Amino acid sequence: MTWVDALYYCRDHYRDLVSITNMEEQLWVQERAKMASTPYVWLGLRYTCTLDFWFWVTDEMVCYNNWGPDQPGDDCTTAGAMDREGTWVKKHDDHNQLNFICST
Repeated sequence: MTWVDALYYCRDHYRDLVSITNMEEQLWVQERAKMASTPYVWLGLRYTCTLDFWFWVTDEMVCYNNWGPDQPGDDCTTAGAMDREGTWVKKHDDHNQLNFICST
């Protein structure tokens, strides 16, 4: 699904797209990402142009992060995803269809 579709799916059927605020959560999500059928999985991480910062859809601050090297610049259609090794990447959310992880 696209990021927005994944967000609505998680909110309708679970609680939300997953947030990662510490190493324990990172490891939990990383283990599940290894089972994905896509090279990346959507996280509940989104960039806002208006306020110029990244935020978790669950309203938590982005204090912990695990961004990979050489990530592109931030723009209005950017959301966070994780590769199968656990590194965060910036992906355009309007056309990429990826697996995703919901929080319960």
